[in-house]
Order: sequence, then C-alpha cells, then structure tokens
Amino acid sequence: MSLPLLTPLDIPTLRARGVPDVFNIGQADRVRFHELDVLNHVNNAVYLSWFESFRVAYMRDYGIANFVASGERPVLVLRNVDVEYKAPLHLDEEYIVVGRSLSYRRTSWKMQYAVVARGQVCAVGHAVIVLMEEDAVTRKALPQAFIDVITEKDGAVFEG
Repeated sequence: MSLPLLTPLDIPTLRARGVPDVFNIGQADRVRFHELDVLNHVNNAVYLSWFESFRVAYMRDYGIANFVASGERPVLVLRNVDVEYKAPLHLDEEYIVVGRSLSYRRTSWKMQYAVVARGQVCAVGHAVIVLMEEDAVTRKALPQAFIDVITEKDGAVFEG
C-alpha cells in the first residue's frame, strides 16, 4: 500500500508502519535515483536533506512557522547534527521521516529524527537548532508559543 508522499501522516498510519511510539508526526517519501551513491543505496548526506525537509513540515504542522512570507520565516542555524545509519535504503523504497523535539534552552532546541522503512528504523539522528535575529549573528529567545507546542506535543523539557 502506497503512502501519501510529503504529507503529514496520522498516528495510526505511523504505528502501522513500525514507527516507534515516541514519534507523533512524520511524512513519507520515496527514494529517488539521484539520492543513490556508487553502492546503489541512499548516500549518507541525503539523510540530512530529508531531516531538513521534515523540519520545515514539522514547524508548519505545529503552527510554529509557515515559511511563506519572508517576515514570518524564522532565521534558523543548524549548530550540529549527527546521523547513525542502521540499514540501507534503495531506489523506489518508501520511507517515513519522523521527528520530535527532545529539549530546549533559551535560544535553541534539540530534535531527534528517525527514518523508518520496511517496518524498521533505518537511521536515527539528532540536531541542535538555534533561533537567530534577522542579522543571523545574534541569538533570539524561543517564543513562548513555540516552547508550549513542543512541550505539549513532544514532551520536550527545559535543559537550563
């Protein structure tokens, strides 16, 4: 059964596809030819792009940002990111990228990601994202509405 691609999936669909219970939002896509490396599986750098696409959908779905009007686009800087690869993905395979916010500080937050295919977790990742002022130099405090939504929906905790 094919999933709707690049569309937020509901929780029953996520669970039916083997997504761990800690994740409540995800979107599906299909591996494309240009994402493969010489070993004929998804290139490791592609996962970072998948995480970024998911992060935009996550922020839209959670009502944090719409990324349409330039004045409403948050200035986000990826401070660090890591990926642990567990199983390869191949051409035309459907996969689901899921994520959640684990914790937050005054100007940044930590996200956890997973890529699920064939009922198994194929990769996991983490990222620390910093909210910046328009000058892209000065850190900006996370809005309370953002903190409220990641706390309520993901169980994110303050790290101090």
